[in-house]
Amino acid sequence: MDTGPLYLEPRLAPRLASLLGSAAFLHTLVDALGSPLNLLLPDQIAQNAEGFRAVYRRHRLGGQVFFAHKANRSRSLVRRLTTADAAVDVASTGELQHALGSGVTADRIMATGPKDPAFLWLAARSGATVNADGPGELESLAHLVRRHGLPRPKVLVRLSEFETSGPRTLSRRSRFGTSVKALAPLLDLLERHRELLDPIGVAYHLDTTSPDEKAIALEGCLRAMDDLRLRGFLPRVVDVGGGFGVSYLAHAAQWDRYTSELAAAVMGRRPPLTWGGHGYGLHAEGGTLRGALSLYPGHRPVAGAGYLDALLSQPAPTLGRALGTLLLESLYDLYTEPGRALADQCGLSLARVLEVRRTDTGPALVRLAMNADDVALEDHGILMDPVLVPRAGESAGPREPAGVHLMGNLCLEADLVTRRTVFLPRLPRPGDLLGFANTAGYCMDFGATHAQQQPLARKVAVRWSEDGDWRWCLDEEYWPVEEYGPVEEYGPVEEYGPITDSGGRA
Repeated sequence: MDTGPLYLEPRLAPRLASLLGSAAFLHTLVDALGSPLNLLLPDQIAQNAEGFRAVYRRHRLGGQVFFAHKANRSRSLVRRLTTADAAVDVASTGELQHALGSGVTADRIMATGPKDPAFLWLAARSGATVNADGPGELESLAHLVRRHGLPRPKVLVRLSEFETSGPRTLSRRSRFGTSVKALAPLLDLLERHRELLDPIGVAYHLDTTSPDEKAIALEGCLRAMDDLRLRGFLPRVVDVGGGFGVSYLAHAAQWDRYTSELAAAVMGRRPPLTWGGHGYGLHAEGGTLRGALSLYPGHRPVAGAGYLDALLSQPAPTLGRALGTLLLESLYDLYTEPGRALADQCGLSLARVLEVRRTDTGPALVRLAMNADDVALEDHGILMDPVLVPRAGESAGPREPAGVHLMGNLCLEADLVTRRTVFLPRLPRPGDLLGFANTAGYCMDFGATHAQQQPLARKVAVRWSEDGDWRWCLDEEYWPVEEYGPVEEYGPVEEYGPITDSGGRA
């Protein structure tokens, strides 16, 4: 049994690490704008987009990298992408309006997700590409185009339920898209509306990290492109959706150690590691471990642009050659829709420590000026330590690792910022900050609410200035009006200020 502190240290890219090391700057922001507070790094998303573009170049493919806007409501991230070689995927009328108002031109916008008539009308009116979920959306879109005399929109048809020949292998079932078994009626519909709709290709979007399932889907899309050509269309795009993933933790060994110890705790072989003995999908039954761990894989050796590179390098299940080679030989453009992967390392959520209450029965209770919806890590199965940021000028205190439970500011028993016992390098003090790193992808504001009239976290855009200091503005006030050249790799750490863990963790 391992009784030492079970750290899950966040992976920090240089830009985010430098920001977390700027304690005085972070405390000044929270003092002025309140807790919780969300910080965005627009330059990071441009760098991430360039990482995806590098994979396109490596495989000699054209196409677009669409940021899945639903991952974050930030204005600054979308506005910064207008200066990068990137596009935006919008999933609502509001997101479409926001993208257009941010300076994203319609040729760099794709409308996905469930669509009502207003969403379809604005997409067609503006000239955005419509990624149609099924025949109903296509019929509605054709009706709107005819009735209102709208420009003929470019459309992608989203497919699902792919399978391979030989041993029967199905891709994961999805509530989105049309089964490839119903492709023929879908093509009949497109033929009927040939003068109203311009089908430029096919798409898929699978909620899985399995490269094998995605390879099956991509090969299925290539076959569907052949069917489109046989009907006299000129398809040129294959959209492989998102799901490229993020590696949240710095050390694989910490993840392996924690999950092993969690299983031991569920089995009663060591003290509990969670509030109330929560097992994250695991439970003991008759002396046997049952269930499945319902957590995001905290450490992933291949993620983001690297995952796309691996997928394109993977042989097609039945056609044999690399998937990227098959796309290139057919002269098809590749569309991708990364959300979490483009937002990787782009955000930080800060919370002030309000109270530290020692207990006789276990870890101390630390109450934060934040609730679970403000930093919804566990809603997405993510376990990761916050970084302790002491107030500047105050002693960090002795380095004595402390296990704590992080409590939210709502009057609810269930308001736990994390159900996991979090290990910090020392016990926090009221007035300290906890910095939750890498929250921009879905964890920052996807589920944030005004519950009990608690304020929503304000958003701030920050960037490192040529003067050698961090500069900030409110997220809604950010515009990329400065001169931006090609995105380079983030330079030597020393150029961007100190990178230190303010908590003094080894």
